[in-house]
Amino acid sequence: MVQANITVLPGDGIGPEVTAGGVEVLKAVAAAAGHEFAFTECDFGGISIDNHGEPLTPETLAACEKADAILLGAVGGPKWHGGAKRPEQGLLAIRKALGLFANIRPCVIVAPEVAARVSPLRPERLKGCDFVVVRELTGGIYFGERQEAGEDGIARDTMVYSVGEIERIARCAGNVALTRRKKVLSVDKSNVLACSRLWRKTVERIFKDEFPTVTLEHMLVDSAAMHMLRAPADFDVMVTANMFGDILTDEASMLPGSLGLLPSASLSESGKGIFEPIHGSAPDIAGKGIANPVGTILSAAMLLRHALNLHDEAKIVERAVRQVLAEGVGTADIVPPGSPTSSTAEVSSAIAARVTKLFSEPRPMTLSEKILCHNAIGLAKPEVKPGDVVSVKVQWTIASEITWKGMEKTYDEIGRPGVHRNDRFWLAIDHTVDPRIYDQPKPKALIAASERIADEVGLVDFHAANQTILHTEFVRQRVKPGQIVCGADSHSCSGGCMGSWSVGLGAADVMMPTVTGETWLEVPPTLKIKYVGELPFGIGGKDVILYTMGELKRNTVAFERAVEYTGNLSQLSIDARFAIANMTAEFGGIVGLFEADEHTASYMRKRSRPKDRTGGLFFRADPDAEYAAEYELDLGKVDSLVALYPSPDHVVPVDSVAGKKLDGVFIGACTTGEEDLILAAVVLRVAMAQGLRPLAQGQRRVTPGSVPIVAKLRKLGLADVYESAGFTIGAPGCSYCLGIAADVAGEGEVWLSSQNRNFRNRMGKGSIGNLASAATVAASSFMMEIANPRKFLDLIDQDEYRTMLDKFLQPGDVFEVAVPRPTLVDPTAPALSVDASAAALPDTLSGRAQVFEDHIDTDAIIPAQFMPGKDDDDLGTHCFEFVAPEFREKVKAGGNIVVAGVGFGSGSSREEAVRALKGAGVIAVIAKSYAFIYGRNQSNLGLLGIRLPDPEFHALAVDGAEISIDIKGRTVTVAGKTFPFKLSDVEERLLQGGGVVKLFKEHRKNLFRAVVGAPAGDSGGCGGGSEAAAGGGGCGTGGDDLDW
Repeated sequence: MVQANITVLPGDGIGPEVTAGGVEVLKAVAAAAGHEFAFTECDFGGISIDNHGEPLTPETLAACEKADAILLGAVGGPKWHGGAKRPEQGLLAIRKALGLFANIRPCVIVAPEVAARVSPLRPERLKGCDFVVVRELTGGIYFGERQEAGEDGIARDTMVYSVGEIERIARCAGNVALTRRKKVLSVDKSNVLACSRLWRKTVERIFKDEFPTVTLEHMLVDSAAMHMLRAPADFDVMVTANMFGDILTDEASMLPGSLGLLPSASLSESGKGIFEPIHGSAPDIAGKGIANPVGTILSAAMLLRHALNLHDEAKIVERAVRQVLAEGVGTADIVPPGSPTSSTAEVSSAIAARVTKLFSEPRPMTLSEKILCHNAIGLAKPEVKPGDVVSVKVQWTIASEITWKGMEKTYDEIGRPGVHRNDRFWLAIDHTVDPRIYDQPKPKALIAASERIADEVGLVDFHAANQTILHTEFVRQRVKPGQIVCGADSHSCSGGCMGSWSVGLGAADVMMPTVTGETWLEVPPTLKIKYVGELPFGIGGKDVILYTMGELKRNTVAFERAVEYTGNLSQLSIDARFAIANMTAEFGGIVGLFEADEHTASYMRKRSRPKDRTGGLFFRADPDAEYAAEYELDLGKVDSLVALYPSPDHVVPVDSVAGKKLDGVFIGACTTGEEDLILAAVVLRVAMAQGLRPLAQGQRRVTPGSVPIVAKLRKLGLADVYESAGFTIGAPGCSYCLGIAADVAGEGEVWLSSQNRNFRNRMGKGSIGNLASAATVAASSFMMEIANPRKFLDLIDQDEYRTMLDKFLQPGDVFEVAVPRPTLVDPTAPALSVDASAAALPDTLSGRAQVFEDHIDTDAIIPAQFMPGKDDDDLGTHCFEFVAPEFREKVKAGGNIVVAGVGFGSGSSREEAVRALKGAGVIAVIAKSYAFIYGRNQSNLGLLGIRLPDPEFHALAVDGAEISIDIKGRTVTVAGKTFPFKLSDVEERLLQGGGVVKLFKEHRKNLFRAVVGAPAGDSGGCGGGSEAAAGGGGCGTGGDDLDW
């Protein structure tokens, strides 16, 4: 329950009418959610001049200073024009007195149905319009020195800005952008005004130093005014000076069609705020009951969000407004001529009633949220929302031989207790193996370890060396819609192509659900990508995801979010969806999800085991589900692309780099599906029919994802095509994509590959990898230079190609849309807890900083060549081996605290990154943010990880700076300055409990229920190894169900 004092300033004109509507809605929120809001009404503006002689009295200011939030109507009117006291003076004075330096004005099409009727712009031009103007509010020409016109006939207003004022508003815009699409447009008049040139220079510095992940652009104010009307969807966050913001936001108000629809918030650094609609007092319609209250009601929603931190309640108010307007309820300014209109009070009451109704209904959920909700244990009601921490049932765990070795360390530590179900752990030997090196000690040992656990527990799905890449046959043969899959590999998100919640985690993190059948997850925000249009022939999933990352960039809008791919999915085969879901890892998302549909059902029906051909839960996102951000991308704009070394989002059209010389080409890796391999072979065949032959120089290798795919290529005669084109066909495995088995690119060699990662040293130390589709790689293989495949794609017999794919919808490929049915909590059952009496961490830590930049990936922290390592100490001797070889010696000399920027630990799921840091002697990591998998690994393995985005800390924490950490007091001190930090409840319990190993020994299969505070329970399973082996075909509650 929240108790809040809200001061209401109705003001003048229509202000009292619209604020009454805002108060009515706030009271409905309080009643439905159990909060207590106290309202105090005060005179302000013209009415205050009439009653008290001043637009802002000391009593009103005192009431505002004491309040938690202020709701304002409007001030001014012709009655007070020309007087010695003007209402607007009160507005400027209260902003100054309360330090309200930032005005936040969202411009979103609240109701497309309304905008289509009343906006001066066509609906297609308004599509996707959703931006925020951040206006500096206490500086500039409105607060500069002024001189009224005297006898000389000259009046003067002065526009003044200081560096500090600009820095403050720039930071505000940067922080708003971090919660949205991470794009900021700074608007100025730098071609004329000196203060605008200072503005531009200062904003550039702030974003370069403090917001490196935010894209900053500049535009002159007159250009911005024109662009707002031409393409408003191009904007995300706009930051501008006081007067420019005043004018631009009035212009923006006409995009949704009425001044009465848009809200605003004026905020101070302390969080104090005034919330008001952007319209004026409209004295010509005052008292007639026809003023539109929606802007005020949406301002009340901003009050709930910004002043009271009631985000869920704010979203309900916004949903209520959308629904009521969509039903045709509205004042005269937004309904069609001749249609019935509603009064101010009637619209307000309709929205308040809808708020009450929505509080009693289940929360609309995204696809991601529905899958997590269905599999959750111990919910009070059948819904989840971002930020909820839940214990969930896990239907599958998957691992490779290299990650099993890491998992086995944890398995040994907990006493080798057996697996939860021997038919739900998929183990494939693929990362480090090749028939050419079976005799070498490292692959022999890894193969032996995998064979040992397979025999010990009687694994049903054990796949020997070079039979399949981990994800390939698992997705083709096993995973079903609605399941949760935890894989010890970052590309486990591939399973999202089938509508499953498939996530990559660290080895210890996957070992626990393998043993218990459960894990913990924090419900992530969801990003929605909507694909529209039609793909050109020959353009598949690889080019689509490269285009997506090129447009939106990696580790930005998708970072630490679930990504739902929606829209014209009929254009995307399951193999295409696989590539997109697979490279969601590079995009920065936690999972990549497609709604399972008739294509999914058809794909499943071709599986080898009858029990795998049906089943699953085909969930759908609710129509009014809330997304962290939404983007629309046109498939018709996707063409053959290349991602240039060393980043998957450095994407360019293939023609822009055509002719670039290559030392090697590779077609393969998990992201390259059967469809891609067939298309690439057909490109080769067409090219050779045109007379092309491979040059003698260069290396060419194709490595299909599984033995069944190899067999299909041979059956179609396409294996012979590859060999005729100079390719060597490798045994299924990771090959050059990881560069640690038999296939390793040489130092300085330039490659074009259809794999998913081109990080530094990924294909081999010093190698240079560029990414493209298999078709582009094939076209580039003849002359060993990058080439566009289009001329060959256009010559392909498309009917023959589709026959080769054999992917047609089958009769009866129907499905039923599922509804989440989670395991709800028994209110009488006691919740489990973690014993904090023997906390693993000391109260304080101290050391010196070693500083790293943004997006340090796990390949940099511990190169794959040194995995899995004998133990943590052994891994520590290779920490940062290739990129910072001096790191280990600096740790020994006291530089034992890593300080990093955003996205620390991105890339591979390898928990060895954390083990290597610990083995090297690192005692803590302090970063602006962590990649999802790495952050979990840190907590699970007991290495203190602190999120501290404060730019001042990072300015002070230079290399070698002395840092002290007060764990008990939750503060970090550097250069005499102290900064607070927080740990989540789960991080707290994992650290208190000494990590997952110690917690398992205490709670056994209920360990994750203890971590999240859920009641104890039993989800079935196999138990020990001998019992599992005896089951032969698997064990549990009945092989085909989702609920173990």
